[in-house]
Amino acid sequence: MKIKLAVILFCTFLFQSCSKSDSNSAEIINTPFQPVTTNNIVMYEINPAAFSPSKDFQGIINRLDNIKALGVNTIWIMPIFPVGEVNSFGSFYCIKDYTSVRTSLGSMQDFKNLVTTAHQKGIAVILDWVANHTSWDHSWITSNSSWYTHDENGQIISPAGTGWNDVADLNFNNQDMRLAMIDAMKFWVTETNIDGFRCDAADYVPADFWQQANTALNAIPNKQLILLAEGARADHFNSGFQLNFSWDYLGTIKNVFGNNQQSVGSIFTTNSAENNVVPIGKQKLRFTTNHDESNQNSPITLYGGKNGALAASVITIFLQGVPLLYCGQEVGISSPSTYNGSNTINWNLNSDMELAYKNILTFYNSSAASKTGIITNYSTSDCAVFKKSLGSEEVLVVVNSRLLSKNFTVPAAIQGNWINALSGQAYILNSTLSLNGYQYLILKK
Repeated sequence: MKIKLAVILFCTFLFQSCSKSDSNSAEIINTPFQPVTTNNIVMYEINPAAFSPSKDFQGIINRLDNIKALGVNTIWIMPIFPVGEVNSFGSFYCIKDYTSVRTSLGSMQDFKNLVTTAHQKGIAVILDWVANHTSWDHSWITSNSSWYTHDENGQIISPAGTGWNDVADLNFNNQDMRLAMIDAMKFWVTETNIDGFRCDAADYVPADFWQQANTALNAIPNKQLILLAEGARADHFNSGFQLNFSWDYLGTIKNVFGNNQQSVGSIFTTNSAENNVVPIGKQKLRFTTNHDESNQNSPITLYGGKNGALAASVITIFLQGVPLLYCGQEVGISSPSTYNGSNTINWNLNSDMELAYKNILTFYNSSAASKTGIITNYSTSDCAVFKKSLGSEEVLVVVNSRLLSKNFTVPAAIQGNWINALSGQAYILNSTLSLNGYQYLILKK
């Protein structure tokens, strides 16, 4: 009897322990994933057609550890929806159905597995959303013609003045269309657990729609969303976006490193102009390339080779804003054909460049001053030199923006003892600094 009682008690203990463990596991599984705060985002754009030989969701899943190791905590995936066939040339931004996935990428469950796996690795997932227009064979064309913009002859038109003849312009004066669009956006948040949207051609869509949509999205329980506008309008921030694009900055840094050899001072002028309209807690998205740029010219071409591309990235990452890398940028992809679907990224290229990006972003992620420090500018026309200070932390960024070697006269205020932030070695900054072509230094105190 005592033996039986002991067995019963032991089994009861095991049952209670297992139940408690299972309960804790359920709590962990059901705990909503929360992206990092806006200031801490490091974003990475993925073109599924170029990212892996399989060109599908599994190909992205297979490289999530590499993305994490790079220092990325947020991925933006280019449109995953079915592409229209009428008047189409195959652009992913020609959307036929807002609530399904292209079969070539996999199933809806495959996409959910991608989101879940990314979350397990601490990576947020945002989708590319195309609100301004649909394909000509979207079901709305026949079922809800009034949801589109018409010309004087009553014919549905493409977005005016764009040349985007493969898509039909949506009518944002139609309230039913707005609500259907918002319902489709909410679907992806509630059904697949994504963490937000990069909203394509946001400048073409009325601000009051974005406010309506973002308010509805932010009302979804237990979700903290990342909302990025592909546009430069200041009213994006009042409409609920935390981020919008730095198109002016991109143009400026291309001019500084390109054939124009514009003065480095223009980078800081543009930086100030862009950020003067950014409210506290919001940010500009900063990049040296993206899918539009790389379809024409790679960073290797735009910035004078591998070293120039890295030098331009250092300024862009550390100056002010949220940094974005485009897939393949870290291994120095040089051919636009990689991004139009003809080829896929060779991840074995330029391992030295990939390591450099890892080291740069590892320090950036560890440094509060690098993200939000107060900027003191010491630049010349050729060399970008700026200090970022936050509390007792100081970070000094020095970049030669030219192919040829340059000498920099070091102001007394930054002379003295520093630590090389990438190597950890002591570094003494004397009165004159000789910099090789496209050389950069990241120092800390």
